[in-house]
Amino acid sequence: MTSAPLVTVFGSLHYDIAVMGPARPRKGETVTGTSWHPKSGGKGGNQAVSSARTGIATSMIGAVADDEFGRFLIGNLDRKNVDHTFVRRSASQSTGMSVAIFDAEGDYGAVIVSGSNLTLGDGDVAAARDLLDRTTLLVLQSEIPDAANVAAARAVKQAGGRVLINAAPARPLSADLQPLIDIIVVNAVEAEMLAKVPVVETLDGAMEAAKTLANVFPEVVVTAGGAGVAFAGRDGAEILIAAVKVEVESTHGAGDEFIGVLAAEIASGKTMKAALEKANHAAAKLVGTREADRN
Repeated sequence: MTSAPLVTVFGSLHYDIAVMGPARPRKGETVTGTSWHPKSGGKGGNQAVSSARTGIATSMIGAVADDEFGRFLIGNLDRKNVDHTFVRRSASQSTGMSVAIFDAEGDYGAVIVSGSNLTLGDGDVAAARDLLDRTTLLVLQSEIPDAANVAAARAVKQAGGRVLINAAPARPLSADLQPLIDIIVVNAVEAEMLAKVPVVETLDGAMEAAKTLANVFPEVVVTAGGAGVAFAGRDGAEILIAAVKVEVESTHGAGDEFIGVLAAEIASGKTMKAALEKANHAAAKLVGTREADRN
């Protein structure tokens, strides 16, 4: 492994269409929106950009099609200083995309079409093996096939690197993937599914969930929305950090901002407490920024 820290994100890239309106439509209802704009998305892409923004070397492994959406996403990675050498152009699927509908309070609902993200697998890991051998921290999510995550995690672990997974969207983690994970980051909904116990979205509730999950994973981070974030380690370490109070403009992307900054700080050798505090502030800043003003 190289002495210079390197974050590699293996995951999803989506072309997002953000629609602004007074409210999200109910079943059968049509709502008149106020504006819309395209943006680069996918949990993987968002987290890679957030990591690179800290100044740490960041690479992305993913898949897009050779279409307008794919070129848009590659251009964004290029502008944001994310190495996209191993973002493959898929010939069999269109680029992944999503539509997110925002209400006046900044909350949203979204639909994603995974497309080319579902083609990721062993071939992408083999092509990027030199990169994975040099990776300090690998960042995964649950928007690509589980087998792809397993292959990438095995490669990094064999080379002496560490693996962080944002287990979102909520889905069970395979028996093959679980033992390869060093750090897991989940919200209250995801924690409840994995811990198989009710989770209250408070700091105390997040800590209880984190401690339960620490019986399975070495290090656990549970985010609790506007309450803050809890950390528990298998070694008994516990950290509670209250949320930074801001006027909410949009919650979209806050989790990805948190994880990208957290990964960069951990890879750079910061303590977990320092990394959590930096990530917490970065997410709060994003939440307080209007969608149209984000770059």
